Amino acid sequence: MENLLDKVVSLCKRRGFIFPGSEIYGGLANSWDYGPLGHQLKQNLKKAWWKFFVQERDDMVPLDTAIIMNPKVWEASGHLENFSDKLVECKKCHHRFRIDHLLEAKTIEPKYDKEQPDKELSEIECPDCGGNLTEPKDFNLMFKTFLGTNEDTSTTAYLRPETAAGMFVNFKNVLNTTRRRLPFGIAQIGKNFRNEITPGNFIFRTREFEIGEFEYFINPKDWEKTFEMWLGEIKRWWQDIMQINMDNLVWHELKGDDLAFYSKRTLDIEYKYPFGVKELHGIAYRTDHDLTRHQEFSKADLSYVDPETNEKFIPHVIEPTFGIDRMLLVSLLEAYCEEDLPAVASAKEGDGETETRVVMKFPKHLAPIQVAILPLSKKEELSGVAKQIASDLRKNFLVDYDETQSIGKRYRRQDEIGTPYCVTVDFDSLEDKKVTVRDRDTMVQERIEISELKNYLLSKF
Repeated sequence: MENLLDKVVSLCKRRGFIFPGSEIYGGLANSWDYGPLGHQLKQNLKKAWWKFFVQERDDMVPLDTAIIMNPKVWEASGHLENFSDKLVECKKCHHRFRIDHLLEAKTIEPKYDKEQPDKELSEIECPDCGGNLTEPKDFNLMFKTFLGTNEDTSTTAYLRPETAAGMFVNFKNVLNTTRRRLPFGIAQIGKNFRNEITPGNFIFRTREFEIGEFEYFINPKDWEKTFEMWLGEIKRWWQDIMQINMDNLVWHELKGDDLAFYSKRTLDIEYKYPFGVKELHGIAYRTDHDLTRHQEFSKADLSYVDPETNEKFIPHVIEPTFGIDRMLLVSLLEAYCEEDLPAVASAKEGDGETETRVVMKFPKHLAPIQVAILPLSKKEELSGVAKQIASDLRKNFLVDYDETQSIGKRYRRQDEIGTPYCVTVDFDSLEDKKVTVRDRDTMVQERIEISELKNYLLSKF
């Protein structure tokens, strides 16, 4: 669909999904705030992720670790030394660019998102002003802060760029307190911070974002079958829970120099965004690299003893990582739909007038509003019944109550925010004790007993 991203961004602001950050002060580059509907959509997505990957399994335990950790954690993990991108700066306008993003701006496409250029940078001009570029230099993506009142090297700390380190440094604590046996996983969802050089494409790349991930600890002899098991679960997540068009996913197997030195297998799951094929999330077999590094730097014993064989070893780990914000962006892109329908205000049926219905076809369990209660009139005799129905349903559903404008316009408004079911309370409801339930996708209307409404809707979800 032409200009799909622009349409989604416009809808997100208009309907309260996502707002530009600090907008009344002129904004902040690529800073976004989740509005009422966006927040609820994000909560539903995180809840679904947690239920699928953690709650429904007996081999996963939860964790919630600190955003600011001992700086030695990031020394051991290699972030202080290696967590950087190649940066070039324009000598004329002083705008900075990440090299792979610069290639895109000049329509010199890398094969995938992380590839370094094979073209001499001296041949490339600044895409903003045409000026010459500096030689590439490493730019560390860690956000630096200070603990206490003094700002010097002794008080330097960092906002975490990933949640994984917190799970590795707590491996022994979790092992001792839960008495788990391999294989098992530690999972968490949390905020992360990266000082990206060139963020962009709406919420695809931001400096503040959420990640849902888990470290699945294994005996190295089982890594291949475990990797395939999690790959299958990831495919099931996208197909059954997120319900996306699977043809929009690209399964990118990293090879050769693209593979981290400690990884035996890494797969980037990419998506066909309106702005190109880019990474959505990934899964990596990281061997015993992380626990070994933290054991070396901390001097703590992070080994595992198999209770059956008495074999002692550093567990290996398989790490599936999911960017919550990117999954939300994909959810928005997949849900957006335009349909030509007879005009709501048409004088009579069949006169040929049409209008475009914008509808967000979220999976029902992800929709930020699940049920809308729409009384046909604001009169107390009708609104009183409608408000009581809304109050009763809120115990089980995310409910919106709307009594302004015509019923047709209210239907369109609920379509545009993705509400699966609209319940209309009319004057006949006072007599027959029934309401009209309208399906978002089919627009089919069904008359349902008020006393059976909750069970009817529960069966739909």
